[in-house]
Amino acid sequence: MNASVNIPVISIDGPTASGKGTVAHRVAKQLGFHYLDSGALYRLTALSAIRQGIDLWEEQQIADLARVLPCRFEKGHVYLAGDDVTDAVREEAIGVAASKIAVLPLVRKALVELQVSFRQTPGLVADGRDMGTVIFPDAIQKVFLTASVEARANRRYKQLIEKGFPANMEDLVKDLTERDARDMARTEAPLKPAPDAFILDTSHITANEAVHQILSLYAIALRNQKTI
Repeated sequence: MNASVNIPVISIDGPTASGKGTVAHRVAKQLGFHYLDSGALYRLTALSAIRQGIDLWEEQQIADLARVLPCRFEKGHVYLAGDDVTDAVREEAIGVAASKIAVLPLVRKALVELQVSFRQTPGLVADGRDMGTVIFPDAIQKVFLTASVEARANRRYKQLIEKGFPANMEDLVKDLTERDARDMARTEAPLKPAPDAFILDTSHITANEAVHQILSLYAIALRNQKTI
């Protein structure tokens, strides 16, 4: 039996700009758990493919690239082959490219093992789109964050402006709507809540309020687990 299955996992899934990254990172910090930003792995793969001139529909080539992805996460920074690409992977163009390669079954399969390897003691908070449905179906607590397209576009707009990137609200709404449709329609691990996930709408609550709710849910899950 794989001992890692006894390591607790909190999965936080949801669409782009639902706040899952910020919330998951804070939950992990509060608990002293490891943190997995699965979306960053797809963004890193997309960025690497673009840098190497690989077409985004070249499934096998991108899968081979993903399998040996030279990346690391360190003190809030993201590195690709030694280069700090923290800002680069957050650019809208890279986000769109990541969404496109995420529909490719061979690419998803190549990244599964890498994602599972993040499950280490004392625990893991994993955010993405299929953490609770595919990667960690045995997570002790599953959360699906959601928010209106308008609320998510507004958040993304503020993030981009603060970082000095150009942004247009109409374009962001259109992009998020298209990405939602693509993520939900894909045949491989479509974006959807796990049957036992707690649905948390963040349209009108702060990130700290969401963190508080998730920590409370986790505490209840721990108590229930001990009584079984």
